[in-house]
Amino acid sequence: MSSKTPSWFANVNPNVFFSTVIVIAVFLGLVLITPDAFDLITQKLNTWITTSFSWFYVLSVAIFLLLLAYFALSDAGKIKLGPDHSQPEYSNQSWFAMLFTAGMGIGLMFFGVAEPIMHFASPPTGDPETVAAARQAMRITFFHWGLHAWGIYALVGLSLAYFAYRHNLPLKVRSALYPMIGKKIYGPIGDGVDTFATIGTVFGVATTLGFGVTQINSGMNYLFGIETSATTQIWLIVAVSIMASMSVILGVDKGIKRLSELNLILALILLLFVFFAGPTIYLLQTTLQNVGDYLSNLFTMTFNLYAYQPNGWIGGWTIMYWAWWISWSPFVGMFIARVSKGRSVREFIVGVMLIPTGFTMIWMGFLGNAGLYNILHKGQQSLLTATQQDSSMAFFEFLSAMPFAGVFQVVATVLVILFFVTSADSGALVTDYLTAKTDQSPLWQRLFWTVLMAILAIVLLLAGGLKALQSATIMSALPFTFIMLLICIGLVKALKVDVTRMHALQGARTTPYALKNPRSWQQRLGLIMHYPHSQVEVEQFIQDTVRQAFLKLEKEFAVRNLEVKIDQIADGLQLSVDHRKEINFIYQVVARSTTPPSFMTEQTRQEVEYFQAEVFLREGGQHYDVMEWTVDDILQDVIDQYERHLHFLSVVRS
Repeated sequence: MSSKTPSWFANVNPNVFFSTVIVIAVFLGLVLITPDAFDLITQKLNTWITTSFSWFYVLSVAIFLLLLAYFALSDAGKIKLGPDHSQPEYSNQSWFAMLFTAGMGIGLMFFGVAEPIMHFASPPTGDPETVAAARQAMRITFFHWGLHAWGIYALVGLSLAYFAYRHNLPLKVRSALYPMIGKKIYGPIGDGVDTFATIGTVFGVATTLGFGVTQINSGMNYLFGIETSATTQIWLIVAVSIMASMSVILGVDKGIKRLSELNLILALILLLFVFFAGPTIYLLQTTLQNVGDYLSNLFTMTFNLYAYQPNGWIGGWTIMYWAWWISWSPFVGMFIARVSKGRSVREFIVGVMLIPTGFTMIWMGFLGNAGLYNILHKGQQSLLTATQQDSSMAFFEFLSAMPFAGVFQVVATVLVILFFVTSADSGALVTDYLTAKTDQSPLWQRLFWTVLMAILAIVLLLAGGLKALQSATIMSALPFTFIMLLICIGLVKALKVDVTRMHALQGARTTPYALKNPRSWQQRLGLIMHYPHSQVEVEQFIQDTVRQAFLKLEKEFAVRNLEVKIDQIADGLQLSVDHRKEINFIYQVVARSTTPPSFMTEQTRQEVEYFQAEVFLREGGQHYDVMEWTVDDILQDVIDQYERHLHFLSVVRS
């Protein structure tokens, strides 16, 4: 029998793959045919969205943060992103390096010095270029790059990792909607969600490539006098894409992981250089104060819409950032999920939110405050001027006033390039996951997206359409915010079921083994599979079997000089052991109505009320049924619960 060779196209999901390519082609066509008109339309739509929906963005991001805090602090935090026995695939160092460089590395290089200075020169409130403006600038910068940004990434990443590794669903955005639409995620709705996420990823990475090469070009012009031109930037895009392709070929472990670790090492070297070569004590003092300002004003800043003093600032900054993080969340969230298997929900949330946020605060605190120090105390007005004219020059102009400026300007340029490479290869990897049937894609499929993103960036760079693409990327955040809210609902529902299951397994009581007359396994199976009984049957069981057990216990406790009372209570019996000055032991068996199991036949599941003999302790119902247990079974269970009560009293005494 001849074996059939798999088609080179076998692993492609045609609905997502082709719809994404078609949308990108249409977008390119519109930009090339009518660049000015398209740019104008996207800018107007973007302005309308940021003006009309700023409240919606602010409220949604606040919900994301509160929900993540709830997950981390509740019992849901104990749940593993995978089977209960699973362990993390990557060390903490490698994990942190990968999620950090994929999420914000390049942004920190671009805005580490520039954003504080821009807020310092043009604050939302108050006078510019003052000490108060500098302090406000740092607080705002921390706000834009801190918990809110990583909270958006963490929510999407948590949902994808949870459903993929815990419930064996595809590692795709569609899987997050499973609690709402079930198996329909494999149909047109799921394809549409994945297509939307893929388009956002491609546009986001292409925009980063397009705008990012301007900073690399600026650095090379500043260092080596290389001309700042479209031709130079195109060659830079090609070079970065080739490096990204090599990383994609090597895969996550050999490519992205090692590049990310190298990025982190170089970033730490650059950070330590600024710290020790700059005003060290001043940086420690101001950064610590900035952190206090940020944390103490976190709630107020979260909901501050400048509604009573509208000036357009929030739309151009905070709302733009929230939209930008949301538009990038499918890409970054999926990549973080890809490298987070085996971690607990609490570990994931704490790691993704607090560790990168802490590093970001140190980075922004040291670089931002060092830049502001140079302006306020050293009179480096050229830094302020350069930032206002071209923000991509801010970092290199800042380093020019430091010792060994040339060396570290080269390090900064290399670091920017490597950050771009990790963003590009991570984006290609995620896009391939979204458009493929499985994660075992052929090489051409993984490289296709790297090449497409490079071509998209080059064409838009030449056509002057990068701003239109940036506007389109930010606009895409609005509908995806609605999807994220649905993801929240699905995650709450799924984790609630998982927590209930965890509690049920921890607190479940197994049928005692009946030491005198051991049951066969068939008898035990019949006992636990019994159907619910009528109220009369259960009440009769309590008055006969349960009472016999209680009477035997009363007699035995009396031998040990402890008073036992057996009382008739509503719908059942209560046994209480008097511990005098300590907390008494209480054990009740009560007839409680119950829902019949779903596996019962329709003939048995009649419209009647069923009951069980449920055990209650002082703390309340224990959610297990002792109906049809023998006297010995009940005696063993009471003793088990009494032993736990004595242990509790011992802990209280000590």
